[in-house]
Amino acid sequence: MTTRSRRLAALTTAIMLGTGPAACGSDEPGSGIDGKTVITFWDDNGGPARTPVWQHIIAEFQEAHPDIEVKYVGVPISQAQQKYDAAIAGGDLPDVGGVTTAMLANLVAQEALDPVDDLISGGALDGKLNEQVVNTVKATVPDGGTYMVPMSTNMGVFWYRTDWFAEAGLEVPRSWDDFYAAAEKLTDAGRKRYGYTIRGGAGSIAQLLEVLYAQSGITEIFDASGRSTVNDPRNVAALERYAALYRKVTPRADVNNDYVKMIAQFDGGTIGMVQHNLGSYNDHVKTLGEDRVAAMAMPVSGGGARVILSNPVTGIGLFAAGEKKEAAAKFAEFAASKAMNSYWAEKTGLLPANTEVNEEAWLKGQQHVDMAVKVLNDPATKVVQMPYYLPEFNTITKTAAEPQFQKVLLGQLPAKDFLDEMAASLTEAQAAYAKRNGG
Repeated sequence: MTTRSRRLAALTTAIMLGTGPAACGSDEPGSGIDGKTVITFWDDNGGPARTPVWQHIIAEFQEAHPDIEVKYVGVPISQAQQKYDAAIAGGDLPDVGGVTTAMLANLVAQEALDPVDDLISGGALDGKLNEQVVNTVKATVPDGGTYMVPMSTNMGVFWYRTDWFAEAGLEVPRSWDDFYAAAEKLTDAGRKRYGYTIRGGAGSIAQLLEVLYAQSGITEIFDASGRSTVNDPRNVAALERYAALYRKVTPRADVNNDYVKMIAQFDGGTIGMVQHNLGSYNDHVKTLGEDRVAAMAMPVSGGGARVILSNPVTGIGLFAAGEKKEAAAKFAEFAASKAMNSYWAEKTGLLPANTEVNEEAWLKGQQHVDMAVKVLNDPATKVVQMPYYLPEFNTITKTAAEPQFQKVLLGQLPAKDFLDEMAASLTEAQAAYAKRNGG
């Protein structure tokens, strides 16, 4: 019996029979003097924005489960991975904690987390979690298991100036031809107006890949043989068309754009469309107002499919070293329930993992979230699973690729050569990963 199987069986038995540590009362290590079972929860993004959200969820959970007390520990997001690694080495992990798919492969490799497949399929969350989100979680680890209860995810979108579109008599682009036509029509250099802004500096490659795959309609980063599809001729053609926007419908400064510069241009009133994700909503509304900005999904590809890239998933992990597994599992399940997931999504601005939240009134009142939820839950939407599990992924897509992409924009490097180089590095990393994991 594998380690994973033993942990899964023990967790499932404890939950179903109530024979886990939570049934031991005050004799259990870590129990309060009043007989409550005490579990420790680490918030991996502690701070002014998230801490109050978790405090509310914890208070609601403790009211529903008066026999369980949750000790909250806020960890700044920049320190979360390091703190978990140190706790694994020192044997001082919490019972339950916030995790993301960005750190999941590392935690699973160290056997720090219990799988939650049976907790989800055999409990109140069965059939209620978005399949695309769950698939993203499973794609992060070699054995395809579910090692966290998903809470939310994000989505890449195009933000656009609704007033500019109305002035130009434009409809929201559905196809990529519509998108390129809109970018050109919205450009008026004499008025210092540009139809689009490209992120050419730090953080550019993730957004670039999203645009390429959305145009080409390719739905896998690697083919069946393990070769990267980044340099597929359809992606090369997409990049050539996209890079041709530079200086034609974009400012010259775009080649050095990072997030701050890109958003400053859009919010400053000189840009018609910008690519980012749902997280920049508050910045746009604060400067432009709700009536002048809206979000649109990636246009459909030439083949008629809408293709989006997977975004990191936020969720809750149950730590294998925890002694109070039943109580920890109850907390994770409660946090992902309809009421709590709805509260979480509304306060964080992220997409809820629980599909029961999709019809909530507050969601219908937020155009960008409502639109993104419909796209994510549309069976016709294809999600390209990004290889966040590759240790080399950040180096390949940031350190190596970013300066090369700038050369493409400047006409100093052919699009095919750039994508060939990135594809070769990804294929090599994927082969090494498969070898390490018996593939």
